[in-house]
Amino acid sequence: MDSSPFDKSSLGRNTFLTQQRPLLVNLFTGMLLIGSVLWILPNLETKQPTVTPSETTSITNNIVPLVMKGGDPYLRAFMRTISASESYDASPYTILYGGKHISDLSRHPEICVTIPVGVNKGNCSTAAGRYQFINTTWYERAQQYHPNPSGGWFWQKKSYSFEPQYQDAVVYAWLNDSQFWGVDISQMLQEGKIHEVLRLLSGTWTSLGYGIETNSMSSSLPSIYKTLLREELDQ
Repeated sequence: MDSSPFDKSSLGRNTFLTQQRPLLVNLFTGMLLIGSVLWILPNLETKQPTVTPSETTSITNNIVPLVMKGGDPYLRAFMRTISASESYDASPYTILYGGKHISDLSRHPEICVTIPVGVNKGNCSTAAGRYQFINTTWYERAQQYHPNPSGGWFWQKKSYSFEPQYQDAVVYAWLNDSQFWGVDISQMLQEGKIHEVLRLLSGTWTSLGYGIETNSMSSSLPSIYKTLLREELDQ
């Protein structure tokens, strides 16, 4: 019989725990590090500066009126809101993706500009005009909504002027097409559902706040829209 006051089995367990403690600590530390990385990664995306409420009035004052005359003031205000984030410029109808301007608007310019940042970096974009139509979308929508297509005989390809009044006319008719969108956008705007409309259309205009290319204007678009709506209703 062993007369030692120590329980050898207990000693063995203590020795094992002592030997394994650094491994357990390292494992725990590693788990914390992995958790931190997983939390940080979603936040590595570059954040765009937001527009303060005090700047909203100044911004809306610089959003030029539509060329088209008349029409639903709710849709008109929303069209100007689109251009606030897509083509905020003193001459939005002539602007290309990247900021350069063109003078020939007899047709869509089809100039492909390399995208320097973001999810589409390295690709190029043909976006042009107040509503930043890429060439394929413009031809699709112009075929449906352009009020004055030109062309010869039926076998000849029609051409669609990209002049300001036609950019407006195509977008206005498109937004007014409840069958295309599955909802009445004007009615939604009249009901004050600006956030829902922005979300719905963010797949088409990706800077509207819920798309993949938000910018410094995106978060302020609801307040910009409300200011522009008051202006359109006053007219």
